[in-house]
Amino acid sequence: MKTCIIIAGGDFDISSVSAEKLKSEAELIICADRGLKYADEMGLVPDILIGDFDSYIDEVHFDGEIIRTVPEKDDTDTIMAVRLAISRGVRRIILYGALGGRFDHSIANIQTLLFASEQGCEMTIADSSDIISLQGEGTAEYPCKEGYYFSVFALSESVFIKELSGVKYPLENYTMKQSFPIGVSNEITSEKAVLAIKEGTALIVRSKM
Repeated sequence: MKTCIIIAGGDFDISSVSAEKLKSEAELIICADRGLKYADEMGLVPDILIGDFDSYIDEVHFDGEIIRTVPEKDDTDTIMAVRLAISRGVRRIILYGALGGRFDHSIANIQTLLFASEQGCEMTIADSSDIISLQGEGTAEYPCKEGYYFSVFALSESVFIKELSGVKYPLENYTMKQSFPIGVSNEITSEKAVLAIKEGTALIVRSKM
């Protein structure tokens, strides 16, 4: 499965991950606008730079592919980077720098998880304290990550959970509503959590305690 790393312009603690690790994880690296600043600080050279460059305009020496857009557009720089990655055959995306900073951009990036999923692409948002992904219908396993909460939220209006096991607060044949965060701050108590969804889409958030 072809993997892409995208670095966006939100908060990103560059000490939490090495340039070598990012390069080893992906066949393609894209910086969305101000994400190039983080790449510079890490000594990481992306394959593609995309954006309107309204938030990072310092002179940067970059010999790779540059796709310049205009500030007045429907897509955010991040979702444009996601579109570009998918058009290049990517089926797995890890997005850094997607949280913090402006709250509206954080929400937009959560919605971008849905967009990627609709295009048949598996996408994860990662930073120094959170790992965020989606799960639709079917069964998935989540290995225990020491020192992290495991939260499940209804991203669709409701999510019918057939089984949530291996956690401190299990569920069975439960309809989780978008309007009530019953799944927040759970903990994996076994080697792995098992989540079986019969209907709907859940937001999975693993947050450092």
